[in-house]
Amino acid sequence: MGSGRRRYIDWMRGLAVLVMIEAHTLDAWTRPADRSTLAYRNLIILGGFAAPLFLWLAGLASVLAAERAASRTGDRRSAALTICRRGLEIFVLGFLFRVQAFIVSPGNSLLSLFRVDILNVMGPSIVATGIVWACFRRRSTLAIAYAVLATAIAMLTPPIRSAEWVSVLPVWLQWHLRPAGDHTVFTAFPWAGFVLGGGALGVLLAGIDDFRAEHRLHAAIAAVGTGLIALGFYTASLPSLYRESSFWTSSPTYFAIRIGAMMAALALTYGVAALVARWNVALGPLERMGRSSLFIYWIHVELVYGYATWPLRRRLPLFVAIVAYALFCLLMYGAVLLRDRVVLSWRTKHGLPENPGTVTGLTSS
Repeated sequence: MGSGRRRYIDWMRGLAVLVMIEAHTLDAWTRPADRSTLAYRNLIILGGFAAPLFLWLAGLASVLAAERAASRTGDRRSAALTICRRGLEIFVLGFLFRVQAFIVSPGNSLLSLFRVDILNVMGPSIVATGIVWACFRRRSTLAIAYAVLATAIAMLTPPIRSAEWVSVLPVWLQWHLRPAGDHTVFTAFPWAGFVLGGGALGVLLAGIDDFRAEHRLHAAIAAVGTGLIALGFYTASLPSLYRESSFWTSSPTYFAIRIGAMMAALALTYGVAALVARWNVALGPLERMGRSSLFIYWIHVELVYGYATWPLRRRLPLFVAIVAYALFCLLMYGAVLLRDRVVLSWRTKHGLPENPGTVTGLTSS
């Protein structure tokens, strides 16, 4: 069990893809008159879970991949280096993505090439996850190390955002540490904490070797996740420990709520997977989109915000924008099918074996 691919993680990533597209399409296409409604606000809050989900699942999947590689080869150092290289690749892809955005999206300046986006945070965080994984062999110690680091990043976010010493650092480094207007979409604090938090759960999943143990683990994950949600809301009602802190952006309480919600959602997804397996029901499209998350991320942002849909920019009623979102999801699934067909044709033409796992999501799981 510990070495097999857990398809429910791909389903979870597929859900993250759908939430990501929802957030971007509604933000880009909904008209101003509908942006103050309760429905729009709630949908945007839901959409805000896409980024932490991707980061959290990236940490989880990186640890699972490292554990699987080390078990297969017996070379722990090589497994750690593979994860670190993957992190560096994603970091480089972040810059390539900005070049693409500069070319195909209207209104971008040269400075936008250095904007810090999710891939710029995810890459170094995966590298850090690999380094930590290489430092601790005992699973219990490793899980605690990840949890402590994730908590520390969340707790340090408010003081770092207001610290004067950050202002003396090079500008490009400041952009990675705290928001700087249009130059940052994501920053290391608190977003890197989600990757390390996912790594802690990945360690626990990697130690499971039978179905009953995995059932018990997910029951515990659901319980702990629910507890974190309750703890987050409770601490949010208390006076803040910080001089400057915002619940929606820098507060450790909202960090805990999101971690708890993702843990509960993962346990629920596992439960659904167990049920549909009994009924012999497949969720192939969702799984396929989850395994193609990086590809979808890469192409959909420029389609949503770029020249291709510019006539829709902030012009649709909310209901029409929701319908457009559903149609756009179908378009993205069609793009995945076309991409897979082209890849398979190329591999067949060059005498390579069929390998549907070659082109997958942000990380393997």
